[in-house]
Amino acid sequence: MPSLHPLLSAFAPIWAITGVGYVVGRTRLLGPHAETVLNRFVFHVAMPAALFLMIARTPLDRFANPSMLAFAAGTAVAIGLGLLAGKLVFGRKPGELAIGAMASGYVNSANLGIPVTMQVVGDASFVAPVVLFQILLVTPAVLAVLDGGAAGRRALLTLPVRNPILLAAAVGAAVSAAGLHLPAELNRSCELLGGAGVPTALIALGMSLHNRPPADGRSRRAEVGLIVAVKTLLQPLVALAVAGPLLHLPEHQLLTVVLFSALPTAQNVYTYAREYGQGTVLARDAVLWSTLVSMATLSVISWTLGPA
Repeated sequence: MPSLHPLLSAFAPIWAITGVGYVVGRTRLLGPHAETVLNRFVFHVAMPAALFLMIARTPLDRFANPSMLAFAAGTAVAIGLGLLAGKLVFGRKPGELAIGAMASGYVNSANLGIPVTMQVVGDASFVAPVVLFQILLVTPAVLAVLDGGAAGRRALLTLPVRNPILLAAAVGAAVSAAGLHLPAELNRSCELLGGAGVPTALIALGMSLHNRPPADGRSRRAEVGLIVAVKTLLQPLVALAVAGPLLHLPEHQLLTVVLFSALPTAQNVYTYAREYGQGTVLARDAVLWSTLVSMATLSVISWTLGPA
């Protein structure tokens, strides 16, 4: 069974870069508007480049496999519960509801999913279909709600053209479906731009910790706690129930699905919240606390479901 050390190694860069961001924010090294500028760079430049390249390189038929049914079931239950709790218990508005729901079920599939599954399973191929599922199905729904609140009367049909994340995903899917091979120069350019996305987003996340607003009482703490519990406990339990008793997946596939479902909330959620000014504090706290708690839950999963 894997020790705790490999998992700590996977999480260490996340905390280190976030810590650098906190120092940068505390010292005001980049000026008063740096957090906003960095988030807009991630949203409008780096993240679209990374998503376009990843989807363009991935055959779309990899999206359809039994393991994805279990992962999708866990995601649907987590997001649905996040929506219900946000609306009925915490009285969130539509944009904040979308962020809360996304924080409840949107996993950190790439920069944590790859190292964690490589350490525990020895295979990170499940990353591609998870990314496709989240970018092509979950993200458009969330961004449609966020953009609808911000856009007023602008037609929803123009959203993919106006939103760089959805535009990059759509163009990447078209390239993949057509079987086109990207020029080496375009590949390299997108790799360089996309590679800046994760560290920049983490720097911005760390900077936001220095400007913490006054706590708004037990309600927000309870909401963050519920989101973290749904993300790190309920979502993998639902995936386990579907992948095991219902689909009877082989042991290595079962472990992979449950591990991916237990990954913490992706920092993308904070980037979207910051860009649209909806549920920013909720998204930030969900990312931080789910990342911390998932170190324990992922360890338990690897010990209980992993090979002897």
